[in-house]
Amino acid sequence: MQDVVIAGGGVMGSAAAWWLAKIHPGITVTVVEPDPSYAKAATALSVASIRSQFSTAVNVQISRFGVDFIRNFTEHLGPGAGDLGLRENGYLFVTSNPDNVALMRELAEMQRSHGAATQILSADELRAKYPWMNCDDLAAGSFGPRDEGWFDNMGLLGGFKAAARAMGVRYVTDRVVGVQVAGGRVQGMTLEKGGDLPCGALVNAAGTGATAIMALAGLAHPVEPRKRTVFVIDAPNARHPEAPLLIDQGFYLRPEGPHWITATVPADDQACDINDFDPDLHLFEEVIWEQLYHRAPGFDAVKVIRHWVGHYDYNTLDQNAIVGPHPELPNLYLMSGFSGHGLQQSPALGRGIAEHILTGGWQTLDLSDLGVERVLAGRAFRERAVV
Repeated sequence: MQDVVIAGGGVMGSAAAWWLAKIHPGITVTVVEPDPSYAKAATALSVASIRSQFSTAVNVQISRFGVDFIRNFTEHLGPGAGDLGLRENGYLFVTSNPDNVALMRELAEMQRSHGAATQILSADELRAKYPWMNCDDLAAGSFGPRDEGWFDNMGLLGGFKAAARAMGVRYVTDRVVGVQVAGGRVQGMTLEKGGDLPCGALVNAAGTGATAIMALAGLAHPVEPRKRTVFVIDAPNARHPEAPLLIDQGFYLRPEGPHWITATVPADDQACDINDFDPDLHLFEEVIWEQLYHRAPGFDAVKVIRHWVGHYDYNTLDQNAIVGPHPELPNLYLMSGFSGHGLQQSPALGRGIAEHILTGGWQTLDLSDLGVERVLAGRAFRERAVV
């Protein structure tokens, strides 16, 4: 097996590196990481949650593996990896539209067929379970009573990276500024600090930077950065540490210690500059707070105590991952376009891409629905449950 180079050392790149070294001990893997502080990486700025409630079966299967991996992290990577503190409060999707309930039930049945525990709750059942919520306008809710919640995002990244390095993976602090193509294959990369890095396979796991790397290889890529401003709020009249991650019509909310985390998708959601991390502070008072107070009157007194900005590597075609070899350059592998789901999907997709590189096809889990071919054909494989 020739050398594998991974562009991007976030959680996705480090997961792929670890799986490659685990499956094929002695393989030469180099990870090119522009910023090892991860200060602006999607991994570090994630809300760090995992769920089985997706609208496509492959995403449910990916998360089913992911939650088991996260729960048993030290068993997979060794005791030095540390516990990721998975907190299984569940996800709760609610709807006020009765026409959506049939689809909720259909998706819950599909999710349960793959091992999830999704329940559809009526407004009365929601009211009994969460008496602090106003359920008067709700038609139903979709709830995951187990295997859904949140965990230590940097623990996942740090565990993968440390385990990969212990198995011989090399990390290089540099930036890709050129991709060398000849004979229908990627031959190597040019690095910003100088020098070329030859490779037998290139994995593009560069997050919001993936499109720029594809352009260096002469290829288009439908992935762009989308800005998300996340607010940490204090609500002294709303202390509900058992609360799920609530996805309402216009915001999401989950407990974080004695506080809460909340965010929304801007109505004018568009691509942003890759270096734009200026918060959209108006979104809390102008969009979130009124809806939040309507859903739970205990949020009558609220104070924003902290905020941050992260970027989704947003797939404009269908908001689903783009994974696998590119037909025009078959030794160029993509791990891109996760649209906010990359952290939770990294254990399964790291394994999948490693197996494909080493064997020439999907093995443990068939990820072909997420392949590059659909992108080239403009054939959307849409994920409807995007948060």
